Amino acid sequence: MLNFLDAPNVLPIASLEVGHHLYWQIGNLKIHGQVFIVSWIVIGLLVGASLLATRNAQRVPKGIQNLMEYALEFVRELAKNQLGEKEYRPWVPFIGTLFLFIFVSNWSGALVPWKLIKLPEGELAAPTNDINTTVALALLVSLAYFYAGFSKKGLGYFAKYVQPTPVLLPIAILEDFTKPLSLSFRLFGNILADELVVGVLVLLVPLFVPLPVMLLGLFTSAIQALVFATLAGAYIHEALEGHGDEHHD
Repeated sequence: MLNFLDAPNVLPIASLEVGHHLYWQIGNLKIHGQVFIVSWIVIGLLVGASLLATRNAQRVPKGIQNLMEYALEFVRELAKNQLGEKEYRPWVPFIGTLFLFIFVSNWSGALVPWKLIKLPEGELAAPTNDINTTVALALLVSLAYFYAGFSKKGLGYFAKYVQPTPVLLPIAILEDFTKPLSLSFRLFGNILADELVVGVLVLLVPLFVPLPVMLLGLFTSAIQALVFATLAGAYIHEALEGHGDEHHD
């Protein structure tokens, strides 16, 4: 019935694409090279900062050690607020990694002049302004809260889908699909919109006007990383506690 779509020059929807990308072909898999390049740079920065902070740890921290300990304390409190005193410790690495990766990725798009680096196709930018990255992060959160629920409740985890009444089963299933969608599109939309606004202002008024917008972009980028990590913790807590259960520290 839809064979007419295969005809040449007739509604080539599948070939539509926004912008140009540097593709790497690995077997039958085609991936965005520029996203992986900047992602590896961000991961390298985080790993390098961690190694420097712990290489010669002092009882009274200073410099990079002080910065990383502050980041660890911030992430620990974030996880504790969402998961509670009893459950938060195993999830600090996961939530902390999400927060730091998104935070550094967002700021890299605002602070680093990636456009000065020429590629055969496309251009370097923050990994979080690509929908593939944000969807992948959101799917990791989905796997995490399913794992949390199964690891604590086993097959009893499925009971939440029919509580308090089986009539809510379709809504409960739909909720599991909307969680990663909302996480991914919220992060992607905010980061992409911020970069587009700054890019347009730089073209129109190239010096002073974009600066306040860039500062605001740094603030909103940090907030988006915090929102993503907070919601990840909230979803994991919901899987551990179940719908409608009260949580007590």
